[in-house]
Parts: sequence; structure tokens; C-alpha cells
Amino acid sequence: MLASAKVRPLLIRVWENKSVPLYTIKTCRNGGKLWIYGSVHKILILTFRYLEWSQQTYNCNMNIKEAKFLMSNTRVEDCPVPDKPEYAFIGRSNVGKSSLINMLTQQKGLAKTSSSPGKTQLINHFLINDNWYLVDLPGYGYAKVSKDSRESWRKMINYYFQKRENLTCVFALIDSRHEPLKQDLDFINHLGTLGVPFVLVFTKLDKQSATKTDSTIAAYQRKLRETWDELPQMFRTSAELKTGREEILNFIEEVNAQVQNQ
Repeated sequence: MLASAKVRPLLIRVWENKSVPLYTIKTCRNGGKLWIYGSVHKILILTFRYLEWSQQTYNCNMNIKEAKFLMSNTRVEDCPVPDKPEYAFIGRSNVGKSSLINMLTQQKGLAKTSSSPGKTQLINHFLINDNWYLVDLPGYGYAKVSKDSRESWRKMINYYFQKRENLTCVFALIDSRHEPLKQDLDFINHLGTLGVPFVLVFTKLDKQSATKTDSTIAAYQRKLRETWDELPQMFRTSAELKTGREEILNFIEEVNAQVQNQ
């Protein structure tokens, strides 16, 4: 799904009931619409449909009234019942994932930073407003982790991406202070290979000038255009300044509304 066969990024999955394969949505925004196509999964005759979509479709102003930790585990089978939309957050170690999650939920200690980066390999589930799941996935790219630990992480994450039937969108976090890193680019392309819906979230905007952030994002866009027909949606964030909170929550609210309307 790379340069020889360019791919289109996927945004969200919509399910109609738990007994059928998921539908996925491509970022083909023509006339304010997104194409929907059936995921090639199990055996099912799949159909094409339209879904109305635009930034003005919904008055999105999510108010997080409750955010609570549910469980941590390493097995998809032990995750909460997949009856709600699920949004997973992942990135390299020290990308600012815990700070971003705490900023989004406005709960300072909800997501905890490990004292040993890269060693905690758990799938952490939080329930938001009793309406959707937020998932804190273990980070990648920590240099001191053993080869066996990296392989264990890879298998667990791949299995989660492929088998978690209510996974609606992955938020792939990128440190905006760094030029495109091979680890991040490889992970993004891997999401495409797996057919996982995702968006990109650039973190730590407060640590540098807006000009430097613009330069980093432009560099990522150039690199991604080498292998992607269309670019995934991108968010700019700062946990310190609360930048991007409204945009991300509005995105989630809009996707939830589309899921509920199916």
C-alpha cells in the first residue's frame, strides 16, 4: 500500500450491529460527502453508500462530564464490551500522550505517565460520558526496550488494531519539534497497510515557534504524499495551552453522531 500502490487514508468505522463486519469511511470529501465502503472482512456482500458530512453538519460542542478509568490489560478479549465507539491514542514514548489525554478530559491525573517509559505494555480503557471509550495505548520507539519487548508490543498492538471491532479511529501522536522520523512514518504507513482509520495529532506546540511547527507539518505532508493519495486529517495541540482540545472533541462528537445515525 505504498508508492507502487498508493492508498487513501481511512477515518472512521461505522458498525450497524455486532454480527456484521465494520464499515470504513475514506477521506473523499467531494460535495461535503464521505464515501463509505464495506471492509473486506469475513464473507459478506458489501455495498456502497453515501454519508452526508461537513464541518457544519453538527453543532459540536462536547462537554466531558465524566471520564473514568475502567481497566488495563494485554488481551483484546479482556477489553470492555465493544458496544461504544472507541478512540485509541498512540505515539512514540515521551510524545506527550498522557498530558494530551488529561488535557482533553480536563482531569490532571487520569492518564498516568510511567516511570519506566516503554516498559508498561498495557491497553488502558477509559469511559467518557458513558458514551465512548478512550484508549491509552503503550508508546513505541523507546531505545532501551529489548528486542523481545518490542516484538511483544508489536504483536499486541497489531492484534488490537485488527480484532477490536468497535475501534473507530486511531489518534497517532507526533512530536511537532522533530522533522519526519522514520519510526513515525513507518507506523503511519503500517496503519494504512492494516486499513486502520486514523488521524495525526502534532503535540507540544508551546515548545517552539509557530513557524517551526508549520515547517514540521509541511515536511510530514511532503513525505506522506510520496505514499498516500490523500492526507489524513491533522490536528495541532498543546497540553499546556489547551490548543486543539475543541477541535479534537468536536471531531469525536461529530463521528459519534454519524455512528449513532447509522
